[in-house]
Amino acid sequence: MVGGGLMNFWEGKKVTVTGGAGFLGSYIVEKLQQKKAKVFIPKIEGYDLRKIENIKRMFDDFLPEIVIHLAAVVGGIGANRQNPGKFFYDNIIMGVQLIEEARTRKVSKFVNIGTICSYPKFTPVPFKEEDLWNGYPEETNAPYGLAKKMLIVQSQAYRKQYGFNSINLLQVNLYGPRDNFNPQTSHVIPALIKKCFDAQTKGLSPQGTVPEITVWGTGKPTREFLYVEDATEGILLATEKYNKPNPVNLGAGFEISIKDLVGLIAKLTGFEGKIVWDTTKPDGQPRRCLDTLKAYKEFGFKAKTPFEEGLKRTIEWYKLNKY
Repeated sequence: MVGGGLMNFWEGKKVTVTGGAGFLGSYIVEKLQQKKAKVFIPKIEGYDLRKIENIKRMFDDFLPEIVIHLAAVVGGIGANRQNPGKFFYDNIIMGVQLIEEARTRKVSKFVNIGTICSYPKFTPVPFKEEDLWNGYPEETNAPYGLAKKMLIVQSQAYRKQYGFNSINLLQVNLYGPRDNFNPQTSHVIPALIKKCFDAQTKGLSPQGTVPEITVWGTGKPTREFLYVEDATEGILLATEKYNKPNPVNLGAGFEISIKDLVGLIAKLTGFEGKIVWDTTKPDGQPRRCLDTLKAYKEFGFKAKTPFEEGLKRTIEWYKLNKY
């Protein structure tokens, strides 16, 4: 039972979790198994969901009642700048075909995990769901954000025409144990944790003084982060209780500047070296912080994990598993 959810909602239910072998997916799958759901994870080696024949085979093989669509091609600012076409195509083609096939197979519920990147670049803070269409997304991640946004359009259109029960959750960046620490594709928190540990391991800077790390941008933008176990609770609560067309924000409802984030991670990792700001690199969206009231009103979700506590757990996991 999650956060007062329906006691027998999940027991025996057949649930497909796309991206179930990934960071967030591994937590969702564990929770579902604890609740005695029957879970199927279409791993990319056997089910590349960009190809319609693999989507059809996935539905044939498992006949799910519920689909939770987590699978996405994602990354930080650098990865988005290098792969705008790939991030657009892979994300939109997966989602569009999955939703269409789920509709024709009469799946009882489709849960689409969207992104804060879909919001306009200059959305008033905190971001309210009603502001979603009031402008163009921040340029560095617009192709990804717009691809995910189109799935909301499809979802709403299908509900209106076919009565298809599909919901959309707009999620902020996640963090926590098991995160992606690959410097080519990781988001800011795991990237900074790895940089701090790597710099301490290597010792002196190139100038022979103190260890140093380089961080993109000016440090002025703000970001919001949601601990992965809180996100898991929010997604499962929404699946149980929410059945409306309008998207719902899923976040922690706070913002922290990149400068303060770097300082906090440096402190928690024990990094005492030099922080160099590469201002030739982009900052990305100026501010990000969600209004999270609707999630609480509609399905009783509120993030519980204090940010510093979540960071400590993430750093501890990295030390034990990657360092």
